[in-house]
Amino acid sequence: MRVLVIEDEADMARYLCEGLRQEGYEVMHCPDAVTGLHAAQETGWDLMIVDRMLPNEQDGLSIIQALRAQKIKTPVLVLSALASLDERVKGLRGGGDDYLTKPFAFPELLARIEALTRRSASNEESRMLKVADLSIDLRTRRVERAGQVITLQPREFRLLEYLVRNENQVVTRSMLLESVWGFHFDPGTNVIDVQISRLRTKIDKGHSPALLHTVRGAGYKFGIDG
Repeated sequence: MRVLVIEDEADMARYLCEGLRQEGYEVMHCPDAVTGLHAAQETGWDLMIVDRMLPNEQDGLSIIQALRAQKIKTPVLVLSALASLDERVKGLRGGGDDYLTKPFAFPELLARIEALTRRSASNEESRMLKVADLSIDLRTRRVERAGQVITLQPREFRLLEYLVRNENQVVTRSMLLESVWGFHFDPGTNVIDVQISRLRTKIDKGHSPALLHTVRGAGYKFGIDG
C-alpha cells in the first residue's frame, strides 16, 4: 500500500516513514505544501498523512481542499499539534477523513490507517484495475493477463500500477522518476529503461495486443492503442 507523507518536521517525518516502511508500506515524503500538493495530485496513493501546519505560512488543509475540489477522494489523515475541538472539527470539515493530534502513539496511528484503508477498500471499483485482458488486484497485489498470473517485483508492480492508472496518457521519465522512484531529479541512470524493458517482457511477451508502448521523444503510454 502506498502512503504519501506531507510533514515538514524532519524528526517526525523520519519517525513516520521509517515506522510505516517497517510495517510494509511504500512511503513517499514531501517536506512542504508545494511538493506535497504536486505529489498528491498524482494517481496511485492509498492514503495521505498531512501535517496541519506547514512552512511559509501554508496550511495542510489547503492541500486537502485543493484535492477535494479536483474530485480526488484519497483518504487523508490529518496530523496536528492543534488539539482543540474547534481545530479538529475544522480539519474534518476541511476534507480530512481523520484527525490525530501530536504527540501520538505509533500503534494508534497504525490503527487509524487500517480503519481508513478498510473503509476505502470496501469500494470494489477502487481495488481493481483493468486494461484489456490485464487485471490488477490492489489489495492482494495479484496481476493476471488472459487468466495467467504474472509475478512482479515491488518496483515493477508500482510502475505497472502507475502506468495503468494513467491509461492512454503519455507519462514522461520525470513523472515516473518522481511518482515511482520518489526522485525529484534525474539521477542520470538507465533505471527506467531497465525496469520498462523487464515489465514489457512480463506483460506483453506471448500476448496480443501489446499494452506497453514507447512514445519516442516523450515517454511511455499504456493501453491498447499505442
